[in-house]
Amino acid sequence: MRNYKTVLRNGRKEVVINKSRFIGHCTRVLNDEEANRFIQDARDMHRDATHHVFAYVIGLDNEIQRYSDDGEPNGTAGIPIINYLKNAGLTNIAVVVTRYFGGIKLGTGGLARAYSGTAREAVEMGKIVEARQFLRIQLAFDYGLIGKIENSLTHQSILIADKIYGEKVMFEILVEQDSYDGIIENIINLTAGQIAINELDCRYYLQDGFRIHEI
Repeated sequence: MRNYKTVLRNGRKEVVINKSRFIGHCTRVLNDEEANRFIQDARDMHRDATHHVFAYVIGLDNEIQRYSDDGEPNGTAGIPIINYLKNAGLTNIAVVVTRYFGGIKLGTGGLARAYSGTAREAVEMGKIVEARQFLRIQLAFDYGLIGKIENSLTHQSILIADKIYGEKVMFEILVEQDSYDGIIENIINLTAGQIAINELDCRYYLQDGFRIHEI
């Protein structure tokens, strides 16, 4: 499993080009069903629009790629959007650009720039982040070890996802696979083995600087 780039949240951007109104929307998707639902929602939101151009890419190796010009001249709308997504290294993402025709033709080059540019601005509003895979590890230990363990985790820039204070202190930490052995060895040595370590699962999180968001 590899890290990949996608968007943190839904993005929206509206621009007007030669009296035509372009409205871009983007979101994260994991399969065709989610993408098609997002596309239909955009159509329902703007029922009177002239075109609803879409493109989406799914999978670590872009296994699923779909697009539509939705009545615009062939190659002037969907392809520029999907090319932008792939060139930016994005995946698990869907974009819809809705157009209200303003009466002035933009030409093939103008259309391609309008659609890809609106898509890019919508994606920027959604904020590009990295989806990184972490092991979720639960640490259970006595209260007397809190300061020592917190200091060690902070020093190693290890993310603490949750803290529970009960009969024992329990920290849920996030560790990347290639760092796992070294980190666990350090924790065991630090506590002289007076700690219970339980591997919960492995999942993707969105990393935005020092903040993480569960997908």
